[in-house]
Amino acid sequence: MKKNFALSHPKIAYPRLIEAAKGDVKKYLKRERNKKLPDWADYWGFDCKFGQTKETAEVIRTAKINENISYAESQAWTSFYLEILAVPTERVVNVQEDDEQDDGEPFTEEE
Repeated sequence: MKKNFALSHPKIAYPRLIEAAKGDVKKYLKRERNKKLPDWADYWGFDCKFGQTKETAEVIRTAKINENISYAESQAWTSFYLEILAVPTERVVNVQEDDEQDDGEPFTEEE
């Protein structure tokens, strides 16, 4: 989804336009998450950009989309640009090395 949301309409109130934009985003994310994943992928990740225009859009996290739309509302923007691209993703397990021995003592290397 690469879309420029217009927040001005002669008959629709500004808060309803904001709600409609949030609803469109929610529907799009749900639709993309329900698509079949490739065999190697674990889940759908999303690359997102948000800004007043396409040129000024900055990379954001998916969880911050509603917060950014609310910010646009508070600043009374007449439009905003939102880009959401679905990307099949694998989970990455963070393996931390054990630097401590079983007795709770910090590991020290002997010379």
